Amino acid sequence: MATVEASTAQPSAAEEPHLSRAHSALIWILLVATFVVFLNETVVNVAMPSIMASLSIDAASVQWLLTAFMLTMAVVIPMSGFLIRRFSTRRMFIAAIALFAIGTLLGALAPGFGVLVAARVIQAAGTGVMMPLLMTTIMELVPVVQRGRMMGRVSIVIAAAPALGPFLGGLVVNAFDWRAIFVMVLPVAVIALALGIWRVVDVAEAERVPVDLLSIVLAALGFGGLVLGLSELGHAAQGVAIVEPWIPLAAGGIALALFVWRQFILQRIDDALIDLRILAVPGFLWALLCTAALCAVLFGVNVLMPLYLQDALGLSALASGLIVMPGGLLMGLAGPLVGRWYDHVGPRPLVIPGAAGATLALAGMALWYTLGAEVWLIVVLYAVLCAGMALMFGPLFTAGMGSLAKDRYSYGSAMLGTIQQLAGAAGTAAIVVIYTVAGLGATHDGASPAASTAAGAHTAFLVCAIAFVVVIGLSVLVRRPSEEIPGAPVVH
Repeated sequence: MATVEASTAQPSAAEEPHLSRAHSALIWILLVATFVVFLNETVVNVAMPSIMASLSIDAASVQWLLTAFMLTMAVVIPMSGFLIRRFSTRRMFIAAIALFAIGTLLGALAPGFGVLVAARVIQAAGTGVMMPLLMTTIMELVPVVQRGRMMGRVSIVIAAAPALGPFLGGLVVNAFDWRAIFVMVLPVAVIALALGIWRVVDVAEAERVPVDLLSIVLAALGFGGLVLGLSELGHAAQGVAIVEPWIPLAAGGIALALFVWRQFILQRIDDALIDLRILAVPGFLWALLCTAALCAVLFGVNVLMPLYLQDALGLSALASGLIVMPGGLLMGLAGPLVGRWYDHVGPRPLVIPGAAGATLALAGMALWYTLGAEVWLIVVLYAVLCAGMALMFGPLFTAGMGSLAKDRYSYGSAMLGTIQQLAGAAGTAAIVVIYTVAGLGATHDGASPAASTAAGAHTAFLVCAIAFVVVIGLSVLVRRPSEEIPGAPVVH
């Protein structure tokens, strides 16, 4: 009986396991580096009008700065699981942050648009590895009873960095040339690289994993084609498409089907690029689907907000950045607190209210984001949306990854990162198309440009609110991993 009680009791504060100083330093360095590379994703966006004027390029061409970045991420992230197994933590981190720093330096010195696009591709090659590496490292090192609070810190990276990007980018572009954006990021990247060389240690030994070139090619064509096609759907609605969307979508769909077939064959001998058997784990699957829906809406809303604020209300890019910044900071800074709650109560008491709150906020945005909306109301509703999402991100990551066996962590982090990119591209495309079509309908009815923009935003926010009702249903299915429940059998 004493043995059973010991196995089911929660550890006391004195007995609670702790990270070593070396492992704690490793995670903090990874957090800081990942924050910087995620900040870079959005900080460049606000500089695009300045880049167009400086380099004498049109709107269709400048979209390549975003498209090339997203395409590279879509290619690199699916391979990250294999790379994390094949190479040591130290080598992976140094390579990733070095690539990011080189790309940033090249961007600052770029003599023309072609070099600038190449710089963004190099940056993205380093960025795509950082989040899977961070999540896998946390799952490998952090004791089960502390995973929630540590994953909560990951929410700071996912939420606060993109929220700060437009604000910082607006400040820099208003005061300096667009190259200053790269100059601003470069010292932090170099410091992160130096810290990595000095303090990053290996978490696990590298494995001799064979390279399946066919899987890599199919993954690049499949995920890259889908992201490009989805991005071009949104661009086509705005009249700045680079290629007909159906072409990359069809090619990507065929390549992805072949990729899945190839993985089913290779996973029999544990040589898959992404082991798709993780999708048979219910805890991971439901968390993954929730994350996909959450990211689709979040990416879409983050594109929609500047359109509404600048084109309907006539605000500057800097002002619109200031309006959305409190919500983004709230989502990020609430992460550690939500993580602590997760460690005590598990995912559902957080994820279900979070989904409900976000749904109500989106409904309010559809109703009250009009031409005459008060700034305080815009800030409050967006903050409520961010607070609801803050209750979801960390718990979903922790519950999903915790549902997997230890030797599947790298595959899980790669799958989560890939789904975030695909869902983000899909959500952005859908929102832009809905916004554009609804706005054109209002224009045909005689509405002013500002009123047409507001009408398009209203319809898009309403669709987001309806979509989030589905997220509420999915969130009910999310469960706490069995290994986090004292005395429960661990089943993967």
